[in-house]
Amino acid sequence: MEAIVGSGKHTYKVHEDWAHAPEGVDMRPAAVAVGPQDRVYVFNRSPAHPVVVFDRDGNFLNSWGAGLFRFPHAIRFDAKGHAWLTDEHHQQFYKFTADGELLQTIGEKGHRSDTGVPDDDFSSVAWKQVTHAGGPFNLPTDIAFAPDGSMFMSDGYGNARVHKFSADAQHLFSWGEPGNAPGQFNLPHGVWVDRRGRLLVADRENDRVQIFDQAGKLLDIWRTELIGPAFFYVDADDTVYIAEHNSGMVSILTLDGERLARWGDPIHRSCHGIWGDSRGDIYVVQPGEWGRVRKVVKFERQ
Repeated sequence: MEAIVGSGKHTYKVHEDWAHAPEGVDMRPAAVAVGPQDRVYVFNRSPAHPVVVFDRDGNFLNSWGAGLFRFPHAIRFDAKGHAWLTDEHHQQFYKFTADGELLQTIGEKGHRSDTGVPDDDFSSVAWKQVTHAGGPFNLPTDIAFAPDGSMFMSDGYGNARVHKFSADAQHLFSWGEPGNAPGQFNLPHGVWVDRRGRLLVADRENDRVQIFDQAGKLLDIWRTELIGPAFFYVDADDTVYIAEHNSGMVSILTLDGERLARWGDPIHRSCHGIWGDSRGDIYVVQPGEWGRVRKVVKFERQ
């Protein structure tokens, strides 16, 4: 029997073994996004099959991007249906067509800014002790898009900053520094521009979401019992879904930070990616070699 999770109008049935990858396609998922035709794109830590595409029923369609990535971290679709992928260790953001044609790259491959950790210790304890002067990129994590095409990148593992770029990929400015005071970050991990034009930042190791205007001014902070918020998905009804990396839970909130539901699997302790499709079903990634993609279907339709 498949698990029933959530509460009220946010009640779902969990499909544990939804993704049917063929033999030879090693699934180590890091992130998930839904693209055109409700196809589900999994950014996968497998050199041979880094982007794996499924239909809504979990049937394998294709894969692409072999050999391009070092450490997949995030995948997003913009309003024009382009897939944007973040490679944490290449220090780059990539723009693709939904079919896998590379259109644009932002960032210098392998170049880490001198504002973060000088070695390969990626722990929050290490980078928290470093003074940051600014400048992309040092182990970046995610990207979000404003309606005018400008972009916001979270730069969390080697930096504690958010960068704003113009629509033509010119760096405009950055903000943030290590710490737990308002406006400071301890691993800014995920970003999203909501319908109000605000930038949501998942301040993961501070267990909170910080909300800024597009000039970097702090507007609000959500501390709604979040444990390591990692990534966002905001649906057409302005419902906010947050994957909690450090609890294995999913929180569902309003745009004002009010909790609507919470559910998950604290035994496995990690949710690293989340996205929804046009029917209100959502997809959740648990990373690692034991990783999987779960489909979570609105229970009211069963």
